[in-house]
Amino acid sequence: MDQHLIALDLDGTTLNNQSTLTQETIRTLRTLADEGHIVSIITGRPYRIARHIYDQIGIKTPMVNFNGALTHIPHEAWDGEYEVALTRELALDLLANREQLGIKTITVEDKYRVWANHPTKDLPEFLPDHLRDDQLLTAENLTGRPISLIIEYQPGQAEKVIKAVNEKYGTFVEARVWGGPYNILELIHRGTHKESGMYYVAKQYQISRSHIIAFGDEHNDLEMLDAAGRGVAMQNAIPDIKAIADDVTPVDNDHDGLAKYLQEYFKLSI
Repeated sequence: MDQHLIALDLDGTTLNNQSTLTQETIRTLRTLADEGHIVSIITGRPYRIARHIYDQIGIKTPMVNFNGALTHIPHEAWDGEYEVALTRELALDLLANREQLGIKTITVEDKYRVWANHPTKDLPEFLPDHLRDDQLLTAENLTGRPISLIIEYQPGQAEKVIKAVNEKYGTFVEARVWGGPYNILELIHRGTHKESGMYYVAKQYQISRSHIIAFGDEHNDLEMLDAAGRGVAMQNAIPDIKAIADDVTPVDNDHDGLAKYLQEYFKLSI
């Protein structure tokens, strides 16, 4: 058997439109893991809202969170774990200037903890809809370096926020606007994308680029699909992703497109 790394985006790819795993997807991924392939979730989600998906699949291989800024094996002390952090100064600077910049919500996270300037109901799965006192984003509560910083901005204010960040922190910070209907941008360490996490996992298992197959659907998957030996766009992917992909799934994420593609590619009987 030629061992492959199977790199999986979550939302719009591995998950259906209800943000859940189907039994067919679980069976397919477990079968591939049992056969010795490295099934690795590589997601923009923080660990706190990706852990249950990892556990539901039942894999024991590395997970990449925050679009490449955290690579680890959940529930294990792994020597290969690493993170690429931002700075506390950046978070507190944006917090102090949020009204001037048109920022509604600032959410800051590390591997296990989350802070925000206030709870929000706008995107409850991704942004905290309730906070303890110690989770309020203040200089006293934020004592370490965050890995991720998510900004929910007022409509039409994205360019103002990006310009302010670039002028002061552009040498090491990169801003990315989320796809879809959301007024949200993410700040990541410059040069840190999903493909860096994917390549790091591949290196740990000595898997060559030609044996990496990656799946995605949105802007933050572009580098990963382009860098993989086989980059596969979902049928529901945005045009930019389909344009750089080596292949496209015959059906979308809401009809087990990922599972069906893997079954055909690896000749599985599920």
